[in-house]
Amino acid sequence: MAARRNRPGFKLSDITGEDADSATAAGLGAGVPTVTAKEWQPRRPVSGTPFANFHKIVDPSGALNFNGKAILHASGVDFSNGASFAINMDQLELQDELGKGAYGTVKRVLHRPTKVAMAMKEIRLELDESKLNAILMELDILHRAVHPSIVEFYGAFFIETCVYYCMEFMDAGSLDKLYGVGVPEDVLARIVASMVRGLKFLKDDLQIIHRDVKPTNVLVNMKGQVKLCDFGVSGQLEKSLAKTNIGCQSYMAPERIKGESQNALSTYTVSSDVWSVGLATIEIGLGAYPYPPETYSNVFAQLQAIVHGDPPVLPAKYTETACDWVSKCLVKRPEGRASYAELLEHPFLVNDAGNTVDMAAWVSRAVAWRDKQREKERQAVLAKEAPPPHE
Repeated sequence: MAARRNRPGFKLSDITGEDADSATAAGLGAGVPTVTAKEWQPRRPVSGTPFANFHKIVDPSGALNFNGKAILHASGVDFSNGASFAINMDQLELQDELGKGAYGTVKRVLHRPTKVAMAMKEIRLELDESKLNAILMELDILHRAVHPSIVEFYGAFFIETCVYYCMEFMDAGSLDKLYGVGVPEDVLARIVASMVRGLKFLKDDLQIIHRDVKPTNVLVNMKGQVKLCDFGVSGQLEKSLAKTNIGCQSYMAPERIKGESQNALSTYTVSSDVWSVGLATIEIGLGAYPYPPETYSNVFAQLQAIVHGDPPVLPAKYTETACDWVSKCLVKRPEGRASYAELLEHPFLVNDAGNTVDMAAWVSRAVAWRDKQREKERQAVLAKEAPPPHE
């Protein structure tokens, strides 16, 4: 992984001014994207700001200090184990907006010292100690999650009441905007194989369950690489039945829907993510979410269909092998679902490992299709907004 992190044109030492290999000396293991912590300049005091009441976390310089485990400040994050991520806003050239949500925004930025394009995610902090510690937990996960099927984390910093995460920029965007072009079986297998490997790594190496597996959280680049994102807490804070509205696309497993309806919130296991993988696979192959909200009278009818109805299946164009693989994910009883290891050992993904798949060509077609669709939508909006012609 060290070679991948230190690829030509981008080294963590370019950002931090330190040798990335010093991570090994700090006891963090070779290949982990960390460097020795550096001194940082204090920011202005926060007295009089909303954070003034959080003196246990916010020190007089304006940094967030988490029980000696990490310090989050304007120039980056310093972990007590010696890890440091020293990116700051002055190094970044803001470019276009990539997305917006309840948490904040995601923008494309250029990191000037390295000329590397990044996606910068803004997280507005809740003024609550548990939420602040949840953010720290996510940062801790991000800096340890080094895997070819996981979007790379470059660094983070804190300004006022926002944390900014700098991540790998996946230039083809999210899968939900691409699958409408049509997904051949070899491409589908390559996509889901990457998803399963990433999820298996999170579970086996970091003891993390993703909890939000869906096509919008699967990113693609023009090279044809497929990577998971949003496996940290920021993507999970609002995920509950109480927040579900008609029009939403639920990827919750049946046991989670039943558990939350009975306030039994401990029902989430790795098998719940396996269900979400199966549902996402159906959506990618079908080109649409398999429980269309518009076909149900309300959100409860939609959730009832997920819990009690027959699981969806892949379209007829896919082989029996592909359909069998998906059926192993969509077993109603969680204990009956396949494990990640079993999914990888299934002929559907074993065959994929031996195939040559031109993912870059498919991504190129999918991006061209997406851009054409967006232009049609733009033209339709313009036509609707245009004033009527004078008679």
